Amino acid sequence: MKVSLFATCLTNAFYPEVDLTMAKILKHLGHTVDVPEGQVCCGQIAFNSGYVDDAREVARTLINSFERSEVVVGPSGSCIAMIHHYYPTLFEKEPVYLKKAEDLIQKSYEFTQFVVDVLKKPDLGAHYKAKATYHPSCHATRLLGIGEAPLKLLQHVKGLELLPLPEAQLCCGFGGTFSVKMPKISEAMVAEKAEHVLASGADILLGLDMGCLMNISGYLEKINKPVKTMHIIQLLGEGMKS
Repeated sequence: MKVSLFATCLTNAFYPEVDLTMAKILKHLGHTVDVPEGQVCCGQIAFNSGYVDDAREVARTLINSFERSEVVVGPSGSCIAMIHHYYPTLFEKEPVYLKKAEDLIQKSYEFTQFVVDVLKKPDLGAHYKAKATYHPSCHATRLLGIGEAPLKLLQHVKGLELLPLPEAQLCCGFGGTFSVKMPKISEAMVAEKAEHVLASGADILLGLDMGCLMNISGYLEKINKPVKTMHIIQLLGEGMKS
């Protein structure tokens, strides 16, 4: 396949190595990869803040960027969920762009979902010796229904001991602008999540969304409990080098 990368703004700005590693893994699996110019934010930040018209303009730009793509893959369940669940609402009164949004929905995937459910490649031959736990981020789990795909990838990593995360279903408190608008509530939520991460006994916290991982790792550093955090893509990339 020719896979178009949806870099996502947070990952591209703060953790570009995740995008680069995602591209390397897809190429390793035999696919060609491109990064269409013009792609920007999915519009989630504006949409969640109530700026629906602004979100629609941003979404229109993203749709145009991937209009000719065969398949679109991103490293964020949250951003892909925005496309799948809210673009139909944004363009319900615009038939032309509603059709384009539906086309994008049909060909866009979160990375683990694409590798396991579409490519049927749960074993990438990775080796990584560590004790890790996995945080199932809210949007990936609740909106996209991603459950087994990331776990299947991790279970095939030789040397990795995957430990259960207590109360794994609880939100980390990030929520994008939520953490800015309601910082005290957000901090209480991430404090609880951090307690559960520490209780797991893991050396590494893994996840699908760098927003969640950034939030949790920031709090762990604040309380001087620096557990390493990694996107699943990063761990797979490191493991495939060995």
